[in-house]
Amino acid sequence: MTLPAWTRALCCLLALLTGLAHAQATAGELSLRVVLDGNHPGRNSSGVVVWLEPEAAPPPVSAPGNFMLVQKDKQFRPHLLVVPVGSSVDFPNEDPFFHNVFSLFNGRRFDLGLYESHTHRAVRFDREGVSYIFCNIHPEMGAVIVSLRTPYYAVSTADGTVTLSGLPAGSYRLKLWAEDVPAQQLDAASRTLTIPDHALRLGAIHLAVRGDRMDHHMNKFGTAYPLPPQSKY
Repeated sequence: MTLPAWTRALCCLLALLTGLAHAQATAGELSLRVVLDGNHPGRNSSGVVVWLEPEAAPPPVSAPGNFMLVQKDKQFRPHLLVVPVGSSVDFPNEDPFFHNVFSLFNGRRFDLGLYESHTHRAVRFDREGVSYIFCNIHPEMGAVIVSLRTPYYAVSTADGTVTLSGLPAGSYRLKLWAEDVPAQQLDAASRTLTIPDHALRLGAIHLAVRGDRMDHHMNKFGTAYPLPPQSKY
């Protein structure tokens, strides 16, 4: 007996939903905890970026997006931004005075120049890397933009917990970035993992904090900032 067309369509839909549910149920999950040793008083273990790069093939392409890093009260908000490669980040000035946003690090080097209150300028982050963002007028302003090609990433919570869900089973390279942790340490913490089709608990990764880059950085010319009495604001 031939089933009616609507019945066949319903069966196909049910099969599709069942397949999706099975795929979600068998997707891998990675959980771990990052411990920042020697952290500064008042700082916790949040803000550590953890990502996975598939070893067998390039990761799925993440669609670029439009993001915002606001300048307000002589601060960048948010302090940390993770974006897919190719994304645009807007830098609106919401303070009643001038700012000058610049970055001289590996993710995206730029200098937006001097621009006034209630104006904005944007930058496209077209390659992978970590960009430290500063203001050439106000040394207390600092932020970080991490641009990634892989969609498999997460940022640690205050207690250092990191969870990556929906991971296809396979071999990956685990990588980390943490503010004020030397690159050699981050490279040493990197490792190859095999993600199964169920939850994998990695345990704790300890990283030692050294210094404070946000409090000790040069201006865009590579020299020290003027002393506070010499600054208008």
